[in-house]
Amino acid sequence: MTPTLVRHHRHAEPSAPAGTGSRARDWAEIQERMLAPLYEAVYTRLEVGSATRMLSLGCGSGLALLMAVGRGARVTGVDTDPERLALARTRLLPGPEDGGRQDTPARLLDTVPAASADGAPHNLITAFTPIGCAADDGEELVRTLGTAVPSAARGSTVVLTGWGPPERCATEAVLRVASRLAEGGRGPGSGGWRGPRRDDLEDVAFRSGLKPDGSGRVACPFGYADMDSAVRGLLSTRLFDAAVRATDRTQVEKEVAEALHPHRRRDGTVWMPNVFRYLVCTV
Repeated sequence: MTPTLVRHHRHAEPSAPAGTGSRARDWAEIQERMLAPLYEAVYTRLEVGSATRMLSLGCGSGLALLMAVGRGARVTGVDTDPERLALARTRLLPGPEDGGRQDTPARLLDTVPAASADGAPHNLITAFTPIGCAADDGEELVRTLGTAVPSAARGSTVVLTGWGPPERCATEAVLRVASRLAEGGRGPGSGGWRGPRRDDLEDVAFRSGLKPDGSGRVACPFGYADMDSAVRGLLSTRLFDAAVRATDRTQVEKEVAEALHPHRRRDGTVWMPNVFRYLVCTV
């Protein structure tokens, strides 16, 4: 499964909640779907279905949840970004036109719950936000897993994800702009893109008391209909936040666009092949 080329949108979707930030909409409308092949590969391997009680850490605007619900799973999504969470609620929860029914297979929260929506333990925990991007994202995930894993039944599955080898990720060179600008503005360690290391996922698993039980790699090309969509989509990932703070958004947009030029095709589209890695663990 490969993502379609994504055109940019100047306005929110009609269903987007009022006040939802433009960056959250860029994530939902442009960038989030780039990881759909990763979600699909994991769900197929684990045979996600009606028996699945999934807890999604960093659920974003809910695409991974929608795909799991489409397979019959009951899902709980957790995210600390209120704007992304608002979009996820719009996508997944019943609206007034549904009469306020309570049988939805999804719930969305800003903190990790103690159990699934029906009171049963979770049997699948996913962390689809790739780690290895920033210096402290592994530490943050270990802390989150420390809260989430007790909600899962013994023998349950935890899936961790990260970027693949730099030589197989065309976007890696573009993301290096984030660390260069952040360090140039505030000095080393100021944030931005760190890049993956070979044992990132295994290190998080070990520190979280999880037992690795297999892994895989998935091709997730980033495809955009034009340069504007590519720049906006990449900035919606939050990986350029430190660079924006250290310089300004205009400079970051300019330098990201320059870094993207080698990936611009004759028809104006932007295409970057990437590989992502996932690690399957047991509790």
